[in-house]
Order: sequence, then structure tokens, then C-alpha cells
Amino acid sequence: MRWDTLISDKRLGLEHYHDPKPGARNDFQRDFDRLVFSSPFRRLQNKTQVFPLPGSIFVHNRLTHSLEVSCVGRSLAREVAIRLRSRYSDDSTILDSLSYIGDIVAAACLAHDLGNPPFGHSGEKAIQAYFSEGAGRSLRDKLSPKEWDDLTHFEGNANAFRLLTHRFNGRRKGGFAMTYSTLASIVKYPFESSLAGS
Repeated sequence: MRWDTLISDKRLGLEHYHDPKPGARNDFQRDFDRLVFSSPFRRLQNKTQVFPLPGSIFVHNRLTHSLEVSCVGRSLAREVAIRLRSRYSDDSTILDSLSYIGDIVAAACLAHDLGNPPFGHSGEKAIQAYFSEGAGRSLRDKLSPKEWDDLTHFEGNANAFRLLTHRFNGRRKGGFAMTYSTLASIVKYPFESSLAGS
């Protein structure tokens, strides 16, 4: 494993800048905090999580769900880090890096639904079908092949990545300027939409 590459505090859009002063939060905790205070994360409160309701369960939204997933993910990642520590006990550089795994996974879990449409995976399929089989087919000539692939293979995680990295008008390069490790951890499929289903 190349832990120095896997756990990188380099930020998208801010590759040439690094604040060397230590603080109360590490860079991955800053990612987590940026997500909590972001508009895309706050909008999750308006998306209901749809599932059958047994009598003792309350309805909750995607924001609540993402917070719960983040707590579980952080705990599981810390458990993994503890086991990895015994494997790399003789390398202090790697041991330092392993301490960040829980924070990276917590941030990734927080972001896991950011790009999902209403109705989650069913919503993804509805968008795909609208463009591949429905009225959206009329737009094919107006879109590049790459844009068409993105719509006919719409995927919420890719949309979350776009939300976090897109340079909006008047904003800094790199979008939310998340660390490379946090961004990499939310990518579900490591290939572009043109290869979906291959």
C-alpha cells in the first residue's frame, strides 16, 4: 500500500497552498465540517428516506440518514485502523496516517447522498430512463456524447463528486476544496459513465 498517496491532505484547487500550522482539527475533520455547513448537505433535510415503516420506526430524511451513516462509518473505520496499526507497528509515518482513516470515512459517509435525486436509486433509474427511453431522447442532438452518457447512466455518487468539485460562478477553483482522500472515498465507480455496463 502507498499510504502517503491514499491518505493525502492535499486539497483540490489548493494544491500549491498548505497551511503548516497545527490546529485543533486535522484536514479531514475540516472536510467533515465543510460538508455539515454546506448547502448541498443542508438540502438533504428536504429528501425523505423512503422505506416500509414498521410500527416502531419514525420517518426520517436523508440528512438524518447521512449523519447516522457517518457515525457508523467512523466507528468501523477506527476499528479497521486499530487492526492495521498492528500490521504497521514498525513504521511511525504509516501509524500517523492511519489515525486519519476514521475522519476520512466519516466525511465520505456524510457526502454519500449529496448527489442523489429524490427517491434515491429509483430516482437515478427514472432519470436514466427519461433520457434513454422517454421524452429526453429529443435532447440527444443538443448534448455532447459525454453529457449524454452522464444522463443515460446517471449516478448519484458521480453527481456528488460534481457538486463538491465544480467551480461555481464567483467561487474559488476546486469547488469545496476537499482533500484528495475525501473526494476519492466518495467515488463509487473509478471510471467514467461511457464505460458503465461494460
